[in-house]
Amino acid sequence: MINYTDHIVRLMADVIARVPDLTYIDLSRVLVFARLGRSDAEGAYATCHALGLPSSEPSYYFWRDRRTGQMTRRSEWFVTKSPMVEVGSSRIDYLISFCLPRFCDQTLARAQKEHVYSGAAPWVAKLDTIVHELYHVDPSMQGIRKLPLGRGRVSTRTHSPQFFRDVARLVKQYLACRPDPALTQFLTHDFVELNARFGRVTGAAFRHFPSFPQRYIEVLSDHPVDVEPGVRVEQVKPPGVPTRYTAADLAVREFSKKTSRRVKQAA
Repeated sequence: MINYTDHIVRLMADVIARVPDLTYIDLSRVLVFARLGRSDAEGAYATCHALGLPSSEPSYYFWRDRRTGQMTRRSEWFVTKSPMVEVGSSRIDYLISFCLPRFCDQTLARAQKEHVYSGAAPWVAKLDTIVHELYHVDPSMQGIRKLPLGRGRVSTRTHSPQFFRDVARLVKQYLACRPDPALTQFLTHDFVELNARFGRVTGAAFRHFPSFPQRYIEVLSDHPVDVEPGVRVEQVKPPGVPTRYTAADLAVREFSKKTSRRVKQAA
């Protein structure tokens, strides 16, 4: 059995230690987990989720009459908040999820980044994705990296041509350090090869799979203002998922080509 997310974390630690532009990352505040993503389906290979975003400004939903434009009803005032995730004594600020088996089957062939790594081994595409997600971690550790626009301005976009160039530069820096091949060996295998070699491919996940910690709505007990007196106010449903997570909310799952199942832990 191979725990794929454990291998990714060990590789991330080595990348952070060797690449100066990433040494600000405190990996104890980053949690890596697996999500299901079929190789024959479209979608991201991995995603970086920031938990350090502040609560939103107070807001509400509202409905208007299509003919008159008048508000007919509205919701209670609420804010959106990030959940609390703690593992041991560490508060987690970032979640990085990898879609299995899709990530395992990623290759440079026919990828947009193929020309950037001319002559490189196909598995470097996976290393690029890992560094890509790490580079999303903002140096302030309080959100997704902000892209500069010049003159002190920043963009709301999370990707730009310069972002991709920076990632490629960091990947090449890491490879130039000649890291221990044992750390990257798992990237050289696709999903079928991993199963043939290790028997099972597993990874960390949340017990409420496929759910994972995401921003939620919290109703305000003290409403800022009655925007439309006399308009009916609808109650906002409480969040249907936990708002606080600990290590007890983590589990190990085995992934196959199209599904996953929880691995029973030995007593």
